[in-house]
Amino acid sequence: MTELRDGDAPADLRLTSAEWSMWQAFRNGSTCDLHTGDPGRDDPHGQHLWGPERRVRARVVALLLLDGPPAQPGRVSALKLIGAYITDTLDVAGGTIKPFVELRDCRFEAEVVLPESRFTTLRMVNCALPRLEAARLHTEGDLHLPRCVVQSGIRLTDAHIGTDLMLNQTVVHKDRQGRSIMADGLTVAQDLQAEMLESYGELSLRGATVGVSLSLRGSHLSNPFGRRALNAPQLTVERTLYLTAAGLANSPFSSTVTPPYGISTTPALGTRMQRFECEGGMRLDDGRFGDAVDLEHARFVMESDQELSLRRIQTPELRFLGERPQRGRVILSGARVVNLVDKSASWPGLGGLWMAGFAYETLIPRGPFPLAQRLQWVAAATPEYAPEPYEMLATSLRASGEDSDAREVLLAKQRRRRETLPLAAKAWGFLQDWTVAYGYRPGRAAVWMAILWAIGTLYFSTSPPPPLKAGEAPPWNPYLYSLDLLLPVIDLNQGTAWKPGGTAQWVAAILIMAGWVLATTVAAGASRLLRRQ
Repeated sequence: MTELRDGDAPADLRLTSAEWSMWQAFRNGSTCDLHTGDPGRDDPHGQHLWGPERRVRARVVALLLLDGPPAQPGRVSALKLIGAYITDTLDVAGGTIKPFVELRDCRFEAEVVLPESRFTTLRMVNCALPRLEAARLHTEGDLHLPRCVVQSGIRLTDAHIGTDLMLNQTVVHKDRQGRSIMADGLTVAQDLQAEMLESYGELSLRGATVGVSLSLRGSHLSNPFGRRALNAPQLTVERTLYLTAAGLANSPFSSTVTPPYGISTTPALGTRMQRFECEGGMRLDDGRFGDAVDLEHARFVMESDQELSLRRIQTPELRFLGERPQRGRVILSGARVVNLVDKSASWPGLGGLWMAGFAYETLIPRGPFPLAQRLQWVAAATPEYAPEPYEMLATSLRASGEDSDAREVLLAKQRRRRETLPLAAKAWGFLQDWTVAYGYRPGRAAVWMAILWAIGTLYFSTSPPPPLKAGEAPPWNPYLYSLDLLLPVIDLNQGTAWKPGGTAQWVAAILIMAGWVLATTVAAGASRLLRRQ
C-alpha cells in the first residue's frame, strides 16, 4: 500500500471530486454531503440514477476506515458521508476501524462485508444495500441501521454490540436460505430496537442475549410460506420483549423510552396505531424474560400447521392481549409465569391452545372473563383430559381468595374426568355428581340427608318394625331410628334394636346405602380440599 504523507491521498488512487471531498471531510471530522437538494433524486431507494458526481469507490472508503490519513490539528477524524453512491464491494472483514462512522442516505452497488471487524460506532441510516454480511462483528458503541432497505438479508451471527442495536423502520428481504436477518448468538449490551421493522423471511435470534429490552413495536414479520417468521429459541431479554403496537406520530408508543415494569402505556385518544403483525409461525421456546412478554394488540396470521410457540418460557408477566389467531396453535407447554394478563377474546378455540404443564400464580383478566369462559379456556387447551390445567386454575383462584370458584373448577375437572371412565364408573360418577357434586357442594348432602330423614320418619311412623328382642328394645322413636340408619359409624342405639321385615327392610336398606354414599362422597370432597388440590 502506498504510504500516506501529510494527509494527502496516494497519487495512484486518482480521487474523483466526490472522493476528494470525502477525504478532506474525514481529516477534519466534518460531514461530506453529496445531496443535490432534490428530495426525489436524493432518495437512495428511488428510481433515479446517481451520476459520477456522487460516486465513491469502496476501496477508497475502506482505505479511510482501515488506514486513513491523520486528522488535522485539533480535530478528530470521522467518516460522515451523506448521499453517496458507493461502488463495488465495501470489504473491511477482520479489520479494526477506530474512527466514528456514519453513512446516511447512501446507496451501495454491492454487499457490505464486515465479518469479524471491530468498530467503535457504526451508523448506516436510510441506506440502500444489496446485503450486509457482519457475522462476529464487534462494536464498542452502537450499531444503527434505521430506515435501511436490504435486498438480500442481514447476517449478524455471534455479533457483539457494545450498547444499542437499532433497526427501526428497516426493510429486509430474504436471502437464498429464506432468512431476512440471521442473528443467532447475537449479544446486545443494552436495547435492541426494531420498531416498525419489515421483515420478509425468517428473522432468526436463536440464543441471542439482549441486556435491556427488545422492542418490535409496530413491526411486520412475514414468512407465510416458511415455517416461522420469528425463530428465537433460548432468547434472553433482561427486561421486556415488546410485540405490541406503535404510534405513528406524537404517541408514547413511538418514543424510545421503555416504560417501567408493570406499567402499560395507553395511547392518547385519536392516535393512529400500527400493530405488531406476524405472518407465519413464531418460536420463543426456552426464552428468559426479566420483566414481561407483551403481546398487546399483536396479530398472528398462521397456517394450520404453524405455531406461536412459548414452550418453557420464564417471565414474571405474560400479557396475552392480542387478536385471536384464526388458524394455527398457541403452545404454552411448560411455560412458567407469575402474572398472566389476558383477555377472553385473545385465546384461540378448541384445539388451538396447548398448555400442559403451564404454571402461573396470578390471573389478571383485562375486561370481563367470567368463570364459565375461563373453564372453556381450559377445555380448549385439553382436547384429551388432563388434570393439571384445572388444578393450576383452581390453585390460582384459591390464592386470590376465590374459594367457591376454585371448587367449581375442581368440579368441572371431575366431570371432565368422568368422560374417560368405563360405563359402570361413569354411572357412579353421575350419581355422585347428582347427589353431592363430588363433595364440592357439601350443602347438597345436608339437603338430601334431610329429605331422606323425613321420608324415613314418615314411613316408620306408620309402619314401626317389631323389636329384635321383646322387652329389651328402647322406647320407639321413628325420628331417631331413621337418623340412626342414615348416619354411618355413629350409633344411636336404635338401628340394631328393631327387626324390620318386608317393605320396611327394603326402606331401611335404602337409607343405610344412601347414608354411606353421602358420607363417603362428602369425606372425599373434604379430603381433596384439605390437600389443596
